Amino acid sequence: MTNHSITLSHSGEKINAQIPLTASKSECNRALIIQALAGDKITLDNISEARDSQTMKRLLQSNELELDVLDAGTTMRFLTAYCVANNRETVLTGTARMQERPIKILVDALRILGAEIEYKKNEGYPPIYIKSFEQKNKEVNIAGNVSSQYISALLMIAPKLLLGISLNLEGEVTSKPYILMTLQLLEHFGIKYTWQGANISIEPQSYQSNHYSIESDWSGASYWYSIVALAKDAEIKLLGLRNNSLQGDKAIVEIMSQLGVSSTFDEEGVILRKTTPIKEFNFDFTHCPDLAQTIAVICAAKGIKAKMTGLESLRIKETDRIAAIQNELAKINVEVVVDGDKGIEIIPNNLKVEGVVFDTYEDHRMAMAFAPLSLLGNIGIEEPDVVNKSYPPYWKHLKLAGFEITE
Repeated sequence: MTNHSITLSHSGEKINAQIPLTASKSECNRALIIQALAGDKITLDNISEARDSQTMKRLLQSNELELDVLDAGTTMRFLTAYCVANNRETVLTGTARMQERPIKILVDALRILGAEIEYKKNEGYPPIYIKSFEQKNKEVNIAGNVSSQYISALLMIAPKLLLGISLNLEGEVTSKPYILMTLQLLEHFGIKYTWQGANISIEPQSYQSNHYSIESDWSGASYWYSIVALAKDAEIKLLGLRNNSLQGDKAIVEIMSQLGVSSTFDEEGVILRKTTPIKEFNFDFTHCPDLAQTIAVICAAKGIKAKMTGLESLRIKETDRIAAIQNELAKINVEVVVDGDKGIEIIPNNLKVEGVVFDTYEDHRMAMAFAPLSLLGNIGIEEPDVVNKSYPPYWKHLKLAGFEITE
């Protein structure tokens, strides 16, 4: 990653723009794994240009022993299960930060199924060495409150396994919409499943030929909701979004209806317009944790007292996102009270935005969540290239909306 920063500003005039959002990497990465498991009986279009998805696509086509996922957590988790299901001897590795992100829960589950997996460095963390696989069991217990990606990884390989999988989810299930997204994609490609109580079962069966067009990214849409909320006047159309979306981050529609943005759907996407926000905001982000940074910044900027819960997974993302939010909002004179790993409270104060430079912590969502503050004054963003992980044309799209960006 290059060592540089950019300066952002905006004239303050009405924003009137039409934005061709990039495709959802969450949907795309699942669809790519399913396509590979199905033996290319499946056709896809609107493949995401996000670095994570392009990395997934490239590694699925690789014959090398060692696969480097870079900083792509979803790619690491999904490929681990995929390589096991294919009895593919593989070493999976990634960046220094990736080697700090836990994978023990998934490895333990795959070992129960019959996989022989070793840790190359630190117990419970990548890099890992997948040696062999012969299924011995079908029943697996797995924590439901750590990462839905572990669960999705197992569900996608289940139809291919000799015995299938019977998955018992222990405790509260977080990020449930992402599990539902996986199951609905499986169903789209002909896979039958049952979800009764805390058990999801999938018997051995074949993926069926079908086509799928990947939806635009609701996580990426959230930054445009922020822009409309913070602008003096704005009307923005986001292309390629569906009202009947599979993505959990469509929750941004409900959230922003309270924080000052309305959503009107048509055949092309959704139109955002300004409305009047509430003065106090409480929300549980258990099922949409990737929206937390965006909402924290909006509430801070608009002087809305906010209580945000369900943030347990934020500590193990690209960075410790709770600490990052607290550090960066402190720069604009906003207090963030942290309740361990569970949640935060935003205490509004007199903003001091002009001239502030925000660190991004090698986290794409930090860059994109804080950039809309440039509507309130000139700001700097360190390491802007981090957006390539999920939304490569983000800065180009900001220019379409009248933002000025200088190196």
